[in-house]
Amino acid sequence: MAVKIRLTRMGDKKSPFYRVVVADSRVARDGKVIDKLGYFNPLKEVPEINIDVEKAKSWLSKGAVPTETAKTILVKAGAIENAKPNTPKSVTKPKKESK
Repeated sequence: MAVKIRLTRMGDKKSPFYRVVVADSRVARDGKVIDKLGYFNPLKEVPEINIDVEKAKSWLSKGAVPTETAKTILVKAGAIENAKPNTPKSVTKPKKESK
């Protein structure tokens, strides 16, 4: 069973609110969850993040894999440290040497 830490959408139409949950990767986005870790509200002026850091670290140590968005939220909450961004670095071509 592949366990993922991901977001599930809550809230009304055009006013999203997300819960950070632990779920089986085969279950639908808003389907059955194993555990709730916290929430994320992007509609505030400063996006509100409330995560149970100890619970998140526990699931990460057990092998749960966060999605890219969930990983970003966990880094901001302090559950993941020294995380490298997944964005590729720009490739620069070597300069031609003049003779």
